Amino acid sequence: MSDLRIRPASPSDIPAIVAMLADDPLGAQRESLDDPTPYLAAFARLAEDPNQHLVVADRDGRTVGTLQLTIIPGLSRRGATRSIIEAVRIHADERGSGLGTQLIEWAVEESRRQGCRLVQLTSDVSRTDAHRFYERLGFEASHLGFKLVL
Repeated sequence: MSDLRIRPASPSDIPAIVAMLADDPLGAQRESLDDPTPYLAAFARLAEDPNQHLVVADRDGRTVGTLQLTIIPGLSRRGATRSIIEAVRIHADERGSGLGTQLIEWAVEESRRQGCRLVQLTSDVSRTDAHRFYERLGFEASHLGFKLVL
């Protein structure tokens, strides 16, 4: 297998990241590269925040996976720091290759390195394959989530 590298995302990765975010029925409704301005602005905000880690998986110079890891200091759980994994996406050509597992393992290890005592993630209720994937990696469904679109 060719070289895989997990690295911080750069602005030049944005088109590939957005294409992966849009490559499913849910993302296709939310994402569009017609105007990259909001993505570039969001990237700038992420890059300024040391608690945000937007990474890509790069294989032979091609962006084939991504996720965002957010570190959250808190008071609950005796002052525990936790992390949240979001926006995990794997390029269609790479699904089933083990890349998703490698990305999640990277995020869990980085969470440990950052002193986190809990790793959280959410997954849309319709993503049943993703739910099985996360459970295989040791995550358990423990909460009911809510959103309020503003």
